[in-house]
Amino acid sequence: MPIPVFQVKITLKGSDPPIWRRLLVSSDTKLSRFHDILQVAMGWTDSHLHLFKIGDVRFSYPYEPGHLEELTAVDSRYVRLCHLVPLRKLWRGDFHFVFDYEYDFGDGWNHEVVFENVLRQADPTQTIPACLEGARCCPPEDVGGLGGYQLFLEALRDPGHPEHDMYLEWCGGEFDPDAFDLDAINKALRRLK
Repeated sequence: MPIPVFQVKITLKGSDPPIWRRLLVSSDTKLSRFHDILQVAMGWTDSHLHLFKIGDVRFSYPYEPGHLEELTAVDSRYVRLCHLVPLRKLWRGDFHFVFDYEYDFGDGWNHEVVFENVLRQADPTQTIPACLEGARCCPPEDVGGLGGYQLFLEALRDPGHPEHDMYLEWCGGEFDPDAFDLDAINKALRRLK
């Protein structure tokens, strides 16, 4: 019997215009692996802590003692998406399952993860996981959250801004907030295997 595939949309909360991706992910994907997929799809570098929040339950990697003692969470390496997402309701087509994904507790990149659909059988020519579509580049790591990202963009747009040159050098000489390279994301997702 084929393994069902989820169609998932992830959106960076508070981004305006929205920064988002639509993905196909196997329903038997471990939550820890789903984190890896989201990192690649969004363009993050997996340099910071993360957690999933589903209702009142938090899921994450077991971090080293003393590293983040206030984080108590279920170990995401032992939970699969099919354990969390109600397949039957999605199959009926009248239900979307939503949960939160937070990356980098300092910058506070909060994402909404929406399970939009479940496919009983994916196209056999389709590599899974895959990104189907999306919009805009995710902010650079350590830019200071959404507020810092807006200041960063303002400085880059204005050559007379006192921090223009500093930010330009910091981001490697150029940054296009509207950039979205579907092929590059899918190549990186294929390398995850």
